[in-house]
Amino acid sequence: MAARLEGPERRRPEPEPEPEPSAREPLARFVLGLDVGSSVIRCHVYDRTARVRGSSEQKVDNLYPQPGWVEIDPDVLWAQFVAVIKDAVKAAGVQMNQIAGLGLSTQRATFITWNKKTGHHFHNFISWQDLRATELVKSWNNSLIMKLLHSSCRVLHFFSRNQRMLTASRFNFTTQQASLRLVWILQNLSEVQKAVEEENCCFGTIDTWLLHKLTKGSAYATDFSNASTTGFFDPFRMCWSGLITSIVSIPHSILPPVKDTSHNFGSVDEEIFGVPIPIVALVGDQQSAMFGECCFQTGDVKLTMGTGTFLDINTGNNLQQTNGGFYPLIGWKIGQEVVCLAEGNAGDTGTAIKWAQQLDLFKDAAETEKMAQSLEDSEGVYFVPSFSGLQAPVNDPCACAAFMGLKPSTSKFHLVRAILESIAFRNKQLYDMLQKEIHIPVTNVRADGGVCKNAFVMQMTSDLINKKIDRPADFDMSCLGAASLAGLAIGFWTDKEELMKLRQSEMVFKPQKKWQEYEMNMENWVKAVKRSMNWYNKM
Repeated sequence: MAARLEGPERRRPEPEPEPEPSAREPLARFVLGLDVGSSVIRCHVYDRTARVRGSSEQKVDNLYPQPGWVEIDPDVLWAQFVAVIKDAVKAAGVQMNQIAGLGLSTQRATFITWNKKTGHHFHNFISWQDLRATELVKSWNNSLIMKLLHSSCRVLHFFSRNQRMLTASRFNFTTQQASLRLVWILQNLSEVQKAVEEENCCFGTIDTWLLHKLTKGSAYATDFSNASTTGFFDPFRMCWSGLITSIVSIPHSILPPVKDTSHNFGSVDEEIFGVPIPIVALVGDQQSAMFGECCFQTGDVKLTMGTGTFLDINTGNNLQQTNGGFYPLIGWKIGQEVVCLAEGNAGDTGTAIKWAQQLDLFKDAAETEKMAQSLEDSEGVYFVPSFSGLQAPVNDPCACAAFMGLKPSTSKFHLVRAILESIAFRNKQLYDMLQKEIHIPVTNVRADGGVCKNAFVMQMTSDLINKKIDRPADFDMSCLGAASLAGLAIGFWTDKEELMKLRQSEMVFKPQKKWQEYEMNMENWVKAVKRSMNWYNKM
């Protein structure tokens, strides 16, 4: 049991001033860290002390052409991407020729297809939050083929004890993977079908497409971290899965080569920024945040609360087998080093807060902390954060978002507190599932993402999981992780030990209440979750 402590401890180390450049110091003294997230595109200019010298951001405009569909206009995204780089460099007061290289972190499993010859895209980006493939996911997971796959792989694992067979025996499709959303595109867009037949089609997640645009078509690749989240990559053989792609008829000809995370992918075409900036890191946003948090040791845990919640644990060089709650991923590959992660997620975190803001429950998200703290409890009101279904351990894409327990006395303060409590309860669910499925002792828990600014959510989560949670001085860990990977590739920083010395902690939240004090409320919240399930199921 955790003892009652006085409260979070604060650490506010002052960064050491960067030394003035000497006459012999090379001109390229900065590195760019970019993050194309689900809600914001950010660019930070970092110096050698990992201090942000200038930054810029623009809001990502998600499109909702039909209920459950989520898309992004690629032309708008490209214009925003170029603009944030220019604006960040200008804000830093430096020149483009002083940028040593850039690293790019992106939301994962959001994809596009385009014409190999002309570069023209066939459709908008299909977001990882998109639910158009829900029926495909259900039919495939219940299909005879999948049942035969599971049973045959269980038998093969019994005799061979091969971990790859065990993973295959537990594999199921999800809407968040790119796999069946890509199948939907191949089945429904004749222009894409024709291009595939003519071997004139390219598939790419956002990282691949931006690399293609930055180099004006001379580079076409992805990295292992992004590939491992698509749903059709084999992390044991470190290549596209011949089994999955053949089962769902995804042609290998449309898939990009897979490269190291920290790697020289080419240079930005000189016409875009006036100089050829090296592109030296591509990485998925959660893996990038993991790297930015310096979660380099086995057992290190990262809790990202942004658009969604992502709980990742470093599993060393071993892929962990689970029962479907957490899934194995490649964290990063740098030369011979391959670091594996296990990840669980909840789809709607910042989304729920943004939705409440649009309803005018508050003007600024920063207000929600005091609104929640002004009440003893939510007066029996519970919120189910399920705008894009419920992920593990519930695994119901047809669940609905809902408030339950509303009364005439319910105020907007109760609604806001219920929303924040639902985020902490989902964190508890994910952490309990991690403890159950991943047999690795947790060493450190570090948080990042916009929602980690909320002390109410952070403290309640610390209480629920009975662990200290370290909040960094810089919340944009995906930008920092991309910059760190880029910096290592070009010798801007020497090694991971140097990066660990540069990391700054802003606050450590310690457990102040026992889990049992929340137990009844969480049981009622779970009851509300169960009543929201299967709401959108087609009979």
